[in-house]
Amino acid sequence: MKLLLAEDESALADWLVRTLAQGGNQVDWVADGRLVRRALRSAPYDALILDLGLPGLCGEEVLQSLRDEDDPVPILILTARDTLAEKVSTLRAGADDFLAKPFEVEELEARLLALVRRARGRQQTRYVCGALSFDAAARRFEVGHDPLPLTAREHAVLRALIQSGGEPLTKRELLDKVFPDYSDVHPEAIEVCIHRLRKRLNGTGVQITTLRGIGYLLEAAA
Repeated sequence: MKLLLAEDESALADWLVRTLAQGGNQVDWVADGRLVRRALRSAPYDALILDLGLPGLCGEEVLQSLRDEDDPVPILILTARDTLAEKVSTLRAGADDFLAKPFEVEELEARLLALVRRARGRQQTRYVCGALSFDAAARRFEVGHDPLPLTAREHAVLRALIQSGGEPLTKRELLDKVFPDYSDVHPEAIEVCIHRLRKRLNGTGVQITTLRGIGYLLEAAA
């Protein structure tokens, strides 16, 4: 699993990073609540381990912000505030699980595995990048609450980019997704679509970035 740990106790965080890594997990660590969203935008994570008592932006605010943006990342709350009211409050706010300190790392790993399995078993129908959202069931893009008009090809390219989970797509990958039945389509067709999409996304706070030698990435503007 690729995990993001948001914890301000450095000794606990160091131990968790090392212990979880020994179990074959990859763990990135941030110690400030303001860094959580930036980290989640920079790379796809299987789950977020979130402490409530974070500096900068508390865990409750981080949780509320992520769920307001429809970020689907599974969130496990890790906190010393072991009360029923606290647990109920965070679960109602959108947390997927709650584990009180102190805890056994074996239980933490088991809970994380369960969260990730459930998340992977759900079919994602809504994808979000900044103000841009895509409803897969309705096959509709919106910026805020306004529909984004697109041609069929533009729609297919933008759908592939937003569904890539923050990973860049090469021109060949986009060709295969947009024109799967047309092996003789010229790569310039993708370049034309990208050029037009950039114009349509201008002013939305979302952009298509060209990563030289890698491909195209859809991301929220910094």
